[in-house]
Amino acid sequence: MSDPRVEKLAATLVNYCTSVKPGDWVWVRGHVLALPLIEEVVRAATLAGGNPTVTLFSEELDEAFLAAANDAQLGWLSPIDEIMAEKVDARIVISAAHNTRALNGIEPRKQQLQQNARRKISQTFMQRSAAGTHRWVGTQFPCPAYAQDADMSLRDYENFVYAATYADQQDPVQCWHKVHDTQQHLVDWLKGKDQVIVRGPHIDLTLSIAGRTFANSDGKRNMPSGEIFTGPVEDSVNGWVKFTYPAIRGGREVEGVEFVFKEGKVVEAHARKNEEFLLSQLDSDAGARYLGEFAVGTNYQIQRFTKSILYDEKIGGTVHMAIGAGYPETGSRNQSSVHWDFICDMRQDSEILVDGELFYKDGQFQV
Repeated sequence: MSDPRVEKLAATLVNYCTSVKPGDWVWVRGHVLALPLIEEVVRAATLAGGNPTVTLFSEELDEAFLAAANDAQLGWLSPIDEIMAEKVDARIVISAAHNTRALNGIEPRKQQLQQNARRKISQTFMQRSAAGTHRWVGTQFPCPAYAQDADMSLRDYENFVYAATYADQQDPVQCWHKVHDTQQHLVDWLKGKDQVIVRGPHIDLTLSIAGRTFANSDGKRNMPSGEIFTGPVEDSVNGWVKFTYPAIRGGREVEGVEFVFKEGKVVEAHARKNEEFLLSQLDSDAGARYLGEFAVGTNYQIQRFTKSILYDEKIGGTVHMAIGAGYPETGSRNQSSVHWDFICDMRQDSEILVDGELFYKDGQFQV
């Protein structure tokens, strides 16, 4: 018997997140393990009048290509990918994994070359998204590998996922409208502000948001969501931060990450585990050592670390920041082939001051 929560999540992805309309070209890009959700998304998109194109992926296919490819092949861009980046109206990406560490044996340089080649495509998507000509959402299908990473049984993990996405509620879309309204109050308060000071046991940072916009991440692009984010003024970030949780990218877990910023740039970076990989990402291009995003997690349905950035960066009571590419709609000018999020817990002895006013204390908003 199929899980009714899968159907509800699919309907949310199609009708709320990407607002599929008759005639839309809808790209459904899903992991082979996520077929139950992919099927429901295709059904819902078709009923909404969309024209779905489905592509499947897996980490085994990625590993097979990366292990065998030479530099020229890593730098090749598929014309199909270029056409889709330029033409697709809506994109729904559904991740899953057989093995979340499948790419651990791949040389970091190879992943770097491939992501540099794909930079043009991600920039096209970002620009079209900012201009309102492309709608997208990313989500994850609950599978055993994700449950293992989260130290949970599959059943418990499914319950966690469907609670975080409100797919276990009678009307998930109404729940997301409430999230939007709560966050919009914060976004409106932040308009026109300038200086941000973030202090706590793990962080002492100052940055400027002058002329920048905070985005209300209300489940339209990430499902689940629950964060407000901006692109800080590129050369304004000063101070240090020790990130609370491991950061995972390309199948590699980087632990104990510490950054020191001077005039916006990461001038010192350390990690207890996989430091070499961290440094290879920071040295990808000129924009990779600058912040493209500063954000506060607002989803208090998510209170535990699961080793999945989609959920972890939304943990109510945390801030996160991404090195590399910023979102143009926030006013960020930072460009990079990298966008990598790192999370800092703010639930104890921590505060955020905005233009001298207390905005946030010990994981709770004060305005």
